[in-house]
Amino acid sequence: MRWQQLFAELSAELEASEIAAERAEDAARARLEIGAVRLADRLGGAVGRELAVRCRGAGELRGVVTELGPDWLLLTEAGAREVLVAVPAVLTVAGLDRGTAVPAGGDVARRLDLRWALRGLARDRGSVQVLLDDGGALTGTIDRVGADFLELAEHAVDQPRRGAAVQGVRAVALDAVAAVRRLAPGVD
Repeated sequence: MRWQQLFAELSAELEASEIAAERAEDAARARLEIGAVRLADRLGGAVGRELAVRCRGAGELRGVVTELGPDWLLLTEAGAREVLVAVPAVLTVAGLDRGTAVPAGGDVARRLDLRWALRGLARDRGSVQVLLDDGGALTGTIDRVGADFLELAEHAVDQPRRGAAVQGVRAVALDAVAAVRRLAPGVD
């Protein structure tokens, strides 16, 4: 009987040790998985939700997340105005739930970066406000987007981009762009 009790105790200790090791392994695996999640992936779980996004130089931007790329997100503000936010400029995000999107993989997803989104704005030829990470703001029309810059034809927002209306063309480093807001004619 003594031997049976000893074996039972040893078996219980072994089982408890295995359970503890399994829990520790699960916790370590969870930490590793969370450690691989990028902010853009975390924001992907918020598509359709209203967020408050604080950006370097642009302050707090509020809106519903409607689209997401590997380094940008599109917010629709009150009044249906769209703001393209550069994820590297994001400081904090409020309004997230526990959801996280599965990381988009592949070459196509990687090509849908901030430059791709800005080229879409350039094709639209609409007036925009470019919010810079130093707090500055520029208005005009995006003429073209290079590898690491955009060119903005600066003009009054209430005028279309025409040669006579353009006050100058400015190259803006993409690293300096915090957000780009579409503007309706007559909006400052």
